[in-house]
Amino acid sequence: MTATTRTLVERYVLPPNAIETLSLSRVRQAIGDLALPAHDIAIIERMVYAAGDVALAGQIRVHPQAVVAGSAALRAGCTVVADVNMVTVALNRAALAGFGCPLECGIADPGVVADAKALGLPRAMVAMRRLAPALEGGIAVIGNAPTALLALLDLIDQGDVQPALIIGTPVGFVAAAESKDELMARSVPYVTIAGTRGGSAVAAAAMNALLRLAAEA
Repeated sequence: MTATTRTLVERYVLPPNAIETLSLSRVRQAIGDLALPAHDIAIIERMVYAAGDVALAGQIRVHPQAVVAGSAALRAGCTVVADVNMVTVALNRAALAGFGCPLECGIADPGVVADAKALGLPRAMVAMRRLAPALEGGIAVIGNAPTALLALLDLIDQGDVQPALIIGTPVGFVAAAESKDELMARSVPYVTIAGTRGGSAVAAAAMNALLRLAAEA
């Protein structure tokens, strides 16, 4: 390597803040003008950024009351329930703590594991049922398991719980698209992605964007 040769790090790596700023700028340029409220666009941009998929913007659905309801719940110190640990590790814990919001995930709880095995049911479903009381007025962040979203919607239909907001982006080819269609057919405020795409990263990105919006309100 000659003295004038630049390393790959020197050629491509930017400071963290510069990476985020440039990435969001490119996202905005790529998705163009969206005929949506600014706070909805802020959530969409963060989800697209997290996915690295500009085409996702056209599939994201934000309920008209999602940001208002979610922000109010956060400022009231609501509980946030995630379906899997992959979501929890990506959430802004400092921002949640600043609002006094507990974060719960029951997927690895020994009782959940034992009950799921005994009943022959998915752990995510059992965990969501067990944590349902914490979701009264709270926020569900479901990024992986359609079974968790379906279980929660059943509880809502039965009048057992009423979350302030559901961020539901389960991914996959079995019941994922259907679970999100069912979510959009209900009156509970939501952020979701139509079809099979989704995942924990985009669910966490939507939640972190909401935390920023709530802090600015």
